[in-house]
Amino acid sequence: MKPIYFVHLHFMRAKKRFLKLEWIVKILIFILLVVALSSPIVVDKFNPFNRDGKDIVLAIDASGSMNSSGYDSNNDLSGGERLSRFELTKIVAKDFLLKRYSDNVGIVIYGDFAFIASPITYEKEIVSEMLGYLTQGMAGQNTAIGEAIAMSKRAFKHSIAKTKIIILLSDGEHNSGTISPKEALKSIKSQNIKIYTIAIGNKGEADEALLEKIARESGGEFYSAVSAKELQKVYEKIDKLESSKIKSREYLLKNYYYQTLLLLAAALLLFLLYREMRK
Repeated sequence: MKPIYFVHLHFMRAKKRFLKLEWIVKILIFILLVVALSSPIVVDKFNPFNRDGKDIVLAIDASGSMNSSGYDSNNDLSGGERLSRFELTKIVAKDFLLKRYSDNVGIVIYGDFAFIASPITYEKEIVSEMLGYLTQGMAGQNTAIGEAIAMSKRAFKHSIAKTKIIILLSDGEHNSGTISPKEALKSIKSQNIKIYTIAIGNKGEADEALLEKIARESGGEFYSAVSAKELQKVYEKIDKLESSKIKSREYLLKNYYYQTLLLLAAALLLFLLYREMRK
């Protein structure tokens, strides 16, 4: 019969030594490292954007006429500075969008052509900051209202909100672009998009008849504002529109905890090194 050998039997004879603090700490370090390597996470399923609200696009005229001053003669908003219509419009627009707590907001700028300055988003602080960088004339000096409507419609491409609104502001007449207001208006009728038009400046400067027609045929409303203070009041009226439900995809929030376990293991290892140094 062959003999059977057992190694490290001294561990069995020295139970007290096995239970010493150093061994317990070493075992804890090993367990923490193994668990950390498995990368434990906590998954939270949530839907942060299921809220009451609308998708809104602010279509802002940046043509040459928007560079004129005198729109805030009483210094209600300018604080004594001589600001252009475009700069005053940005002040009112910023105040408006930051109050839209439950809405998604985008910006379209237009002149000779139109472009999406900011896609529709819930991050209104970022949109507000971006609005500050926009300048009059960056889209040309003329007024392409048809292009503005068409580009605003494009901004709603991924929108699933029931209520979609364009707030179109202008101080001039349509005189540029390859898309007529009539064509652009026709293209949005099947999209359930309302257009609220605002004519700013002195009477007769903006094409009020056209803006009123756009608002009426899209189911929106037409407003006229001959001063910055009146423009502010117009946005306040629009602010009272009835909300609708926005639905969005669900998100998974993952919290990783391996860093905590590694820190605990490192702390225990430093404790062992400290004890060794004191021996």
